[in-house]
Amino acid sequence: MVEDERLARLELRRLLTEHSEIEVVGEATNTVEALKIIHQTSPDLLFLDIHIAGGSGFEVLEQLDRVPLVIFTTAHSDYALKAFEVNALDYLLKPIDAGRLNEALNRVYHSLERAEINSKLIDKQENNERKLTQNDQVFVKDGEHCWFVKLAEVRMFESVGNYARVHFSNQKPLILKSLNSLENKLDSSLFFRANRQYIINLQWVTLIENWFSGGLKVTLKSNEIIEISRRQAYKFKEKMSL
Repeated sequence: MVEDERLARLELRRLLTEHSEIEVVGEATNTVEALKIIHQTSPDLLFLDIHIAGGSGFEVLEQLDRVPLVIFTTAHSDYALKAFEVNALDYLLKPIDAGRLNEALNRVYHSLERAEINSKLIDKQENNERKLTQNDQVFVKDGEHCWFVKLAEVRMFESVGNYARVHFSNQKPLILKSLNSLENKLDSSLFFRANRQYIINLQWVTLIENWFSGGLKVTLKSNEIIEISRRQAYKFKEKMSL
């Protein structure tokens, strides 16, 4: 939970003791603590106050690569619309009513059940599909221009809204594919999700450096520099270590 008022934290924790399915893995009073704990624990659910020391709850969400389920807890009703624009599951006004908390948690349970079912379906589908390797060639079309490109020559994919930009040679065509869908099709031993915006070809990496807030910075053979987010840096080190 992220809440800068001690009494509000104690009350929410007391209410949550009635729900054995919920385990509180951390408490934060400001944005810095919040980001640190979220990155360390990867929670499924986040109780998030809007006005906190160091910024706002919305600013915390903007800095996350993976956003958990969110229930906003606040004394202000003015931000409800914005909260649902960032896909919050619920918006609880303080002091929190036990009945409203129960309703919100029921939404959480249903959402987690749907996510588990979808995950199993996706895993089954992906297991039945062969991943694209460096030796595969792919057809790329951007407007009137077409290319037949070997994936080993693609140094990275860049997210551009609902499109992805394919970087190879001196070309950067746009294709109607999301970065998430590309990540599911590509061989993870060759391509790595560096952050929300980029997937990089690991064989193009020539230099790795430590970067701010526990992240990494990699330089490609093309001299392009890509930042690996702190969350992805843990996965990168684990993947690349002996």
